[in-house]
This record gives sequence, C-alpha cells and structure tokens, in this order.
Amino acid sequence: MSLEALNEQVKKDLSYLSFGGSSWGRPLQHPEGHVYDVVIIGGGQSGLAAAFGLMRDRVTNILVLDENCEGFEGPWETYARMVTLRTPKHLTSIDLGIPSLTFRSWWEAQFGEKSWEAIDKIPRGDWMNYLRWYREVLGLPVRNEVKLNLLEPVEAGIYKLHLNSPETSTLLARKVILATGIQGGGEWHVPKIISEKLPAHLYAHTSKKIDFPALKGKKIAILGGGASAFDNAHFALSEGVAEAHVFVRRNEMQRINPIRQMEGSGLIERFQTLSDENKYKVMSHFFRHSQPPTNDTFERASSRPGFQLHLGSPWLDVEAASDEVVVTTPQGKFSFDFLIISTGLVTDPALRPELKLVEKHIARWSDRYNAPIDIANPLIDSHPYLSPGFALQSRDEEGKKSLYGLFAYNYSALISCGILASALSGMRFGIPKLVSAVADQLFLDNSEEILDEYFNYQEQEFIADLTAIES
Repeated sequence: MSLEALNEQVKKDLSYLSFGGSSWGRPLQHPEGHVYDVVIIGGGQSGLAAAFGLMRDRVTNILVLDENCEGFEGPWETYARMVTLRTPKHLTSIDLGIPSLTFRSWWEAQFGEKSWEAIDKIPRGDWMNYLRWYREVLGLPVRNEVKLNLLEPVEAGIYKLHLNSPETSTLLARKVILATGIQGGGEWHVPKIISEKLPAHLYAHTSKKIDFPALKGKKIAILGGGASAFDNAHFALSEGVAEAHVFVRRNEMQRINPIRQMEGSGLIERFQTLSDENKYKVMSHFFRHSQPPTNDTFERASSRPGFQLHLGSPWLDVEAASDEVVVTTPQGKFSFDFLIISTGLVTDPALRPELKLVEKHIARWSDRYNAPIDIANPLIDSHPYLSPGFALQSRDEEGKKSLYGLFAYNYSALISCGILASALSGMRFGIPKLVSAVADQLFLDNSEEILDEYFNYQEQEFIADLTAIES
C-alpha cells in the first residue's frame, strides 16, 4: 500500500464511523467576537489527539494553538536527542483505535511489512513525520507560531486568551485544554549550585538548544542518570565531543522500568479508580524507581570512545575557573569545558506565567492529602489535584468559577491520573477520558437549551396515511 492509498483508507474508515457529522454544540454569542467551544494549547501529539477526539465526538468549534513553526511542534526535532522512542513499537496511542491511523500503518505504507518487523523501536524523526501526516490527513485546525501569554477568566464560562501572535492578540474560549507536554505544568529544573554560581555560557539544560559544533574536541559533563543523560552523551560524542562524563547520584544504575509492569497490569487505564492514598503510594514508588535508560540507549552511549560513567557521584559543588568548570563529587574533583544538565523538571502551577491570574485557586495534592512521612514528597505535593477527566480543581469557593472549563492534559496530571497524559502508552486511554469530560461540560452548559428543544420537538417522522384503513 502506498501513502496515497493509506490516505484514502483513512478517509474511508472515518466515513464508516460518520466522522465529520454535524456538531451538537450551541454557538455562544459574545460582544467581543467569536467564542470557541474548545481551544487546545499545544499542537504536539497530545494536542493533535485531543483535537481528533473532540471532532470525532462532534465537537467541531475548536482550535489548536502552538508556539512553534509548523512541523516542529513538541520536542522531536527541537531538543530531543534520542535515536528512537522508548515506547515499545507495538503500543498504539493517538490513533484512538482506528487501524489505518496507527504508526504501523503509516510505516508499512511506505516501507513494507517486512521493514516493520525489522525495526526494534520507532525512529525519532519518523515519529515526527508521522505526526505531520496525522495532522494533515485529519485536517486538524492548528494555528502555529501563537504563544499563550495569559489566561484570563472574564466571566462565568468564558476565558480570554492573551496571545503573542501577529494575527490576533486575544481569543475567547469556553474550555481550554493545556496540552503543553513535559514542561507544561512547571519548568525544567537546574540545581541552584549551578544556576547561581556559573555563567550561562558554561552550562545548558537538555531542554535547550546546545551548540554542539562549538564543543567539538571539548570535555563535557552530564548530570543525571535517566535516558536523556545518555541520549545527550551519545549525541555529543557523535558530534565530535572528545569526552562525555555522565554523573549519577545512585551507587547503582536503576534497572527496573515500572511502566513496563503498568502496561500489562491495568494500572495505566484504571489508575483513576484508586483512592488518593494508593495513588500517592504508586507515584511515590514511581518517583523512587524512575525509568532507566533503554538498553540500546545505554549501549550506544557507552560504546563511544570518550564515554565515562561515574556512579555514586552527586555534584557537591561547582565553580568556574577561567573558561572551565570544576565539579566536586565524593569521588574527587573534575574539570570540564561545559556542563549539560539532565535533572528533569519541577511541577507547580505557580511556575506557569500564563496561569498567574488563577494559580492561587488551583488545588494541589498538598491541599487534599497528607501523605505519611515515610513516603511524603514535596515534588508530588506541588502537583495540581485534578478530576478523573483532567479538570483543574479549586482549593476554595472563590476560585471555582475561575477554573471551570480549564483542563490540564500534560505532565502535571501524573499524580491524579497516572501516565495517561505523560506517556504514549497511556494516551489511548487518556484522550477518550479527556474528550468525554470536556464534552460533558459543554453539554451541561447547554443542557437547558437542549432540553427545551427536546420537549418542544414536533417534527413528524411517521407520515403514513391512515384514512384508507380507518373503519
């Protein structure tokens, strides 16, 4: 099958599902202009899937906004440096159960069935190409190079979105979905001993652009023991860096990936049915036993000349010395030309500038659950406390109207909803829950009008003439 033939198959499959049917929504009039039923912030895989899910549910008055230029949404061709995705290739995700929309169908249409059997994991660049195709074949309404600066609740049930855009400075929306990915619930974390002691030209977080050609022949250090640290080590060495030293706090490498157990146990798709106590326990365990690098990621990095691994080596201090950085660890001092920081992120709505008008009302886990001392974790406590449908909840009565209609389908949903919004293996379960919650709100908002129309419905369907058989 060619890609052109697959495109036709997708259209045929969708027609069998009556995709594109008339919307059941009721337009909302406003003196300031058009009101979207839903605006999705983020045009990466989550935002695209949410848009498709809503359109399939006949919610069509929607718009997706992304700050990046078209085709470069998400991390895949910006700061991601892995060779392949880490998710097993057979797991489905944003296809939402339609076989012709799966990555496998897209791959086989171009490279054949035998090629699919030959690959171990999905190549990163091909995943981005798949997302570009997915957006195009579904005709999703995405507007690029538009950044959300501020979310303002202007009246009950309506948000004004203040934008950085050459086309318009504001939009109105009834529901807003924050499909803002890994950093969308907080910010990337750089330890203070680095950010407060070193000039910016001597280090960079893995989420930033890094001038690797300028590091050719140099000696670099990478802080962190997750997959991203080893991805960056491999990438740096392949770009000509002379030495890449990876420093890991643990005395031994993490070897168990809890997500693999979750994928077969029901813990992904049924996580939201757990009590708060068990949700906290699960995620506390998850934080302690975070994902290790994949075997192929580690082998690619460690097989490169110039790679060195330092276990049991937290950074106790760093200091600039001329154009070098001296790193102090329990194993001694080391000098480097540049540092790469792979220390993850911190989640807290207070860190998001677009939420500054509403974040004080957003309930955190610390507001709803007091964890036992032996598992209490401030990194968990700062996460927002969400509904099973990813809706932000208010910590007070005052904030309920301000937060009504605001949904977080990003990494900040981790504690409340598990990995439904933070891993490809969870999206096929998470997107339908999100879409249902958003559509339910829209329906209830219009229920008075819908019920009035129902009770006054008079269109005759039975039109047979009974006079000929009446006695």
